[in-house]
Amino acid sequence: MLLRDKVIIITGATSGIGEATALEAARQGAKVVLAGRREEKGEALAARIRGEGGKALFVRTDVSVPADIEALVARTLQAFERLDGAFNNAGIPGPIGALADVPVEEYRKLMNVNLDSVLLCMQHEIRAMQKSGGGAIVNCASILGLVGAPAFGAYSTAKHGLVGMTKAAAVDYAAAGIRVNAVLPGPVETEIWNHVNQGDQVFAAFTQGVPMQRYARSEEVARPVVFLLSDWSSYVTGTHLAIDGGYMIR
Repeated sequence: MLLRDKVIIITGATSGIGEATALEAARQGAKVVLAGRREEKGEALAARIRGEGGKALFVRTDVSVPADIEALVARTLQAFERLDGAFNNAGIPGPIGALADVPVEEYRKLMNVNLDSVLLCMQHEIRAMQKSGGGAIVNCASILGLVGAPAFGAYSTAKHGLVGMTKAAAVDYAAAGIRVNAVLPGPVETEIWNHVNQGDQVFAAFTQGVPMQRYARSEEVARPVVFLLSDWSSYVTGTHLAIDGGYMIR
């Protein structure tokens, strides 16, 4: 029960890594606040967690809308009176292609969701954690936050920025008892690839570069996230943990 009685917000919670993290966090004793755009899926996941004996609340949230982020944290405090942790996981794949060919509006949308929204989330989360005496934040970046890849320039730009933002926040709030870390998944089998042009082929090519010769399951990312949210990682901040089957050791 690594997260016993801790109140944890999870964005992008209605599928993939977010869903798996919500389930694992609840099983580890957390009171989970599920944030996502798809209300039916969010409510179903909350009901499943409650059916397993956990505590869960779904708050419909579009992280590209600043008012939604503010309302998410406010609703969390209203329901549970504190905030102990957050997994900022919501994201989109964005435009695929060489940087010179990326439409500016698509680039701006990608940055809004994958980078700007995390800043806004952290601002509200940190203020709430300061009132609670501290907490832990985990941001979902990517191994493309450390390296580049053909046709993923826009996505890589956002994730590089997120790694830097994580380090900056860790420095700013370490003395306040707020830890900020990032996880960097490699290829993970989630529905996000359904939204990528020729996603199956891109995913297969990406996976071929993994020494373990397979993609990750969502729960294999969720467990390290739970560790970073828990007190077991109490002396860990400002780090980025690659969960990539060895991709980055090549």
